[in-house]
Amino acid sequence: MARGDKSKYSSKQRRMAEHIEQGYKKRGASTNKAERIAWATVNKEYGGGTKGGGGSNRKRSRTSERKGGRRGGSR
Repeated sequence: MARGDKSKYSSKQRRMAEHIEQGYKKRGASTNKAERIAWATVNKEYGGGTKGGGGSNRKRSRTSERKGGRRGGSR
């Protein structure tokens, strides 16, 4: 898989990245930065694309999901 190629990502991973990207854009991040952060988060959660070959049933980390909206702002 070439760098930047998103063909090995599942539709769920793509939706997740899109949602994260929209959130960062809403907060004022540039389009490029928002996209990079979104895909980095997806890769952190899943360890890369899971579409295709075997071994894609690995347990995924949920650390960033747990963190949720706890960054910044008042609690």
